[in-house]
Amino acid sequence: MAEQDLAEQDVEVVEEPRAHEPEPPPLDPEVAARRDAALAHVRVYGDPVLKAKARPVEVFDERLRDEVARMGRLMNDALGIGLAATQVGVLHRVLVYRVEHDSPVNALINPELEWSGGDKETMEEGCLSLPGVHVDVERPNYVRVRAQDPTGEAILVEASGLEARVIQHEMDHLDGVLILDRTPRDQRKEAMRTLRERLEAA
Repeated sequence: MAEQDLAEQDVEVVEEPRAHEPEPPPLDPEVAARRDAALAHVRVYGDPVLKAKARPVEVFDERLRDEVARMGRLMNDALGIGLAATQVGVLHRVLVYRVEHDSPVNALINPELEWSGGDKETMEEGCLSLPGVHVDVERPNYVRVRAQDPTGEAILVEASGLEARVIQHEMDHLDGVLILDRTPRDQRKEAMRTLRERLEAA
């Protein structure tokens, strides 16, 4: 998920500026190089794995913890604030996120939505797997999620605002759901046009 899109921070950033927005300053060349290298590992729209449903994790071993650590590094280098395992081609119910630039990376294994509040808000979202696409998505402002940490310990996360939105965005990925599936039809059509143009230009 994109940080710049949601919190004006330095995350899934540097997409094409909108006409009414000032052009963001260019990234430091070293940061840009790390971002490009990380994005090379992220699956993009059209890859069938993005529409697949991830499988529950049953083995909590060093290999899983290495997977989580790798996802955290890729998310950070890609300037994202969230990343699901399916986005890197792994069908595990694993997601990582970090909504504050200086906070540690959070990992949720086998997350399950236990409760969501009635209040909803529509905000613009972007996605590392949908380069150049920004669409409005309505989501609950408050969620409670049960999950496990990378050692298998049960955890309960009560989140609001941006954190709740990021968790829901990444949990959607684990079920093969993209922001294109949750946006109004007119924005979906525009987003599809943007994606086609990028694919043709590649």
